Amino acid sequence: MNIFSHLLNKPALPAPKRQRRGVEIKSPQEIEIMRQSAKIVATVLKEISERVQPGMTTADLDAYAEQRIREMGATPSFKGYHGFPASICACVNHEVVHGIPNRKKVIREGDVLKVDTGAYYQGFHGDSCITIAVGDVSSEAARLIQVAEVALYKGIEQVKAGAHLLDLAGAIQDYVQSTGFTVVEDFTGHGVGRNLHEEPSVFNVRTHDMPNVKLRAGMTLAIEPIINAGSKFTRTLYDRWTVVTVDNALSAQFEHTVLVTETGCEILTDRTQV
Repeated sequence: MNIFSHLLNKPALPAPKRQRRGVEIKSPQEIEIMRQSAKIVATVLKEISERVQPGMTTADLDAYAEQRIREMGATPSFKGYHGFPASICACVNHEVVHGIPNRKKVIREGDVLKVDTGAYYQGFHGDSCITIAVGDVSSEAARLIQVAEVALYKGIEQVKAGAHLLDLAGAIQDYVQSTGFTVVEDFTGHGVGRNLHEEPSVFNVRTHDMPNVKLRAGMTLAIEPIINAGSKFTRTLYDRWTVVTVDNALSAQFEHTVLVTETGCEILTDRTQV
């Protein structure tokens, strides 16, 4: 998000009405609150990455995330959002986004596990996603995870006041294509703040489908490239939430909530700072 990577062509998650009001610039007071909501998200993801092990279920992780979010004075951003039933999205291997936690979904050695969550604190959301290598993974899986994380930071490196959204998209696209992997184009990042999904859409490939928004200090963005080992195309399962790769190839994703500044950006969901 990354729970819900902002949808381009999928109808399941309509954009909130507030999006029509344009890109919001957060005040210093609002930014300080967002630092707290983002810190909660970063803390939960860091703790999950440290405790996950084979034999656990994705429902176990969901219960833990909800408990910790509430303990820190926030509420889960995802739970109930457009009817989503859980506090995290949990995707394994070929699952791309929006995986519903399940007591029957057992995490196994060698899995590529994506965990996406958000926290709503004092009126503002934080949103982030990580991909976890469960135990010893294949060399292809390890490389895919590394490329997905580097791709996120290639995009983040472009963020500063005066830059444009397609600067981020181009940096991500060029890097991923140079590795032989593919960028999922069905989903994008998004603005984040009072609403979980706000303007602008943050693309991960160059496109003329949306305005090339110029970044301004005070914008808060969720940047979240999704990388596949095979085809870039996806399909949605019968549950109307879980998205998978069409060829069952592995998928990986990383996401940060970032604040645009005059000289660069601040990564609000930085797990190394919690």
